[in-house]
Amino acid sequence: MRLHLVRHARTEYNVAGRLQGWCDSPLTPGGLKQLRATADHLAGVELTAAWASPSGRTTATAREILRHHDGLRLRADDGLREYAFGALDGQPESELFGEVDPREFFADVISGRRPGLPGGEPAAHYVARVADAFEQIVRAHPDGEVLVVSHGITLVTYLTLVGFTGVVPLANCSVSTVEITGSRAEVVDVGFVPPVSVDRIAL
Repeated sequence: MRLHLVRHARTEYNVAGRLQGWCDSPLTPGGLKQLRATADHLAGVELTAAWASPSGRTTATAREILRHHDGLRLRADDGLREYAFGALDGQPESELFGEVDPREFFADVISGRRPGLPGGEPAAHYVARVADAFEQIVRAHPDGEVLVVSHGITLVTYLTLVGFTGVVPLANCSVSTVEITGSRAEVVDVGFVPPVSVDRIAL
């Protein structure tokens, strides 16, 4: 089976530089243009299942992609949610990264070493729930092409779990691909951003 991993479209909090874990904000007009390019890119894939984090930004992203796939039901899994920033959720990124190096912070989260932020979740718990969510998806769909729309840290965490090395920020609406054969997972592509057509830019 093949997993098509898509990070949600750009949001108002992304533009404003605010931490966005379990909180939410609307997709931006520019985010929607890129999303439609990603949806066009995936239109030729015969998706057999679709999953998303229950956050508004991920479900909105998934539903736009599924406009090209009539009759395919979107399923939600809480395990696909983003890392919980707790009391810092929705606050300016400088509130956290003014004191902590972002790459070091995210590396510690993805590896499960980071203690939880106040009101948030310990990284070990986070990594375990992400692993469990993907294990259930793979178990439910041993064959076919499966769409998973989630969040930047969550998708990099899963890619790391299946052998990808390096903490690479995933662009909004980027597509990463994982091929799974039996118990073997191969990361085929990471962070591909479909180009926005000139006609799309003009809209």
